[in-house]
Amino acid sequence: MGKKKRIFAGLATVTSAVVLLAAVQRLLQPKYMSDVVEGNLIASYYDTGKDHDVLFIGDCECYENFSPVEMWRDYGISSTIRGSAQQLIWQSYYLLEDTLRYEKPDVVVFNVLSMKYGEPQSEAYNRMSIEGMRWSKSKVNCIKASMTEEESFLSYVFPILRYHSRWSELTADDFKYYFGAEPNFFSGYYLRADAKPAENVPKGTPLIDYSFSENCWNYLDKMMSLCAENNIQLVLIKAPSLYPYWYEEWDEQITEYAEKYHLPYINFLDPSIQEQTGIDYAADTYDGGLHLNVYGAEKLSRWFGAYLAERYDLRDRSGESKLAAEWDEICARYDAEIARQLKNLEQYGNVKGE
Repeated sequence: MGKKKRIFAGLATVTSAVVLLAAVQRLLQPKYMSDVVEGNLIASYYDTGKDHDVLFIGDCECYENFSPVEMWRDYGISSTIRGSAQQLIWQSYYLLEDTLRYEKPDVVVFNVLSMKYGEPQSEAYNRMSIEGMRWSKSKVNCIKASMTEEESFLSYVFPILRYHSRWSELTADDFKYYFGAEPNFFSGYYLRADAKPAENVPKGTPLIDYSFSENCWNYLDKMMSLCAENNIQLVLIKAPSLYPYWYEEWDEQITEYAEKYHLPYINFLDPSIQEQTGIDYAADTYDGGLHLNVYGAEKLSRWFGAYLAERYDLRDRSGESKLAAEWDEICARYDAEIARQLKNLEQYGNVKGE
C-alpha cells in the first residue's frame, strides 16, 4: 500500500471512530422528554425566533411563574425565558452573554433567589443548566465556574465520559428522540394546569449569617455592567414563590443594592404587590406554593407586562406579520397543552397521563 493510501486509510479509520463515538454518545445522553423535562429548557432556546423585547434569566421561579404567551396576547411584548433548575447566578450571567450573541432585548429580568448560593451546588443541576448551551467562550467559562470538585471539564466536552454507564437505563425515549426533542415549552415557560393549594408552608429557620457571598455580588455587578454596555435595562425581581423561604435580611440587601445603582427591584411577595397581581395561593399554585400554575402565571404576567410596557416604552408588536406568525404557533401549542392537561386531570388525576 502506497503512502497516500495509508494516510487516507488512517484518516478513514479515525473519522469512522469519531462518528461512531458521537453516535453512541448521543444515544447515551439523557433526552429529558418524559421525565425531568426541565433538562431541555436551555437547548430549546436555539430552536426559537431571536426577536425578543424581554429576556428572563434565572431558576424555576422564572420558567414556572411567568407566561410569555400572556405578555404577548395582552401587550404584544415578545419575551423568552432562559431558565433552568437551580440556575446559579454565574450560570445566569453566562447565559445572558450567550443570548446576546443572537439578540439584544430591551429588558433583562433577573430573579434574585440564586444569590443564596455562593458556591457550586450539584452536578445534576449543573448539567441541566450547561449541557444544552451551544459551544462558545461563555459555555467554557460557565463550566469552569460551575464545576463541583467531583466534576471534570473533559466530561462536558465528551459527555460519554459521564453517561457511559447508561446502557442499562436506556428507554424508548432515547431512540425516539435521538435526533432531537419535540417542543414542550412555550418561549421557555414550563406549563402546569393542575392545582394544589399552599397549606402549612414552612417558615424559614434562623441563619447564622444572612450575607450574600462576594462571588454572587461580583456576578451581579458583571450582569449589571453587561446590560449597561448593551443599553439594556436590568430589572431585579423576587418571584412570588412561598418556598424556599426568602428572608427579610436577604431582601434588605437586594433593596440596598438596587437603590445604590438605580435599578428597579420588585419583590412579588410584598403583600401590596400580591394584592395587585391577584394571585390566590389556594388556586394559583400546582405544588403547594413553590411554583404557580398556568392561571397564576397568567395573572403575574398580566401585571408585569403592564409594568414593563409602561416604564420601558415596549411597543405592541402584534401587528408585525413575521413575529405574529411565530407567536401564533406558540399560542396554538400553549392552548392545546392546557386542554391536554385538563383532559388528563379529568381522566387520570394527573397531567402526564396519556
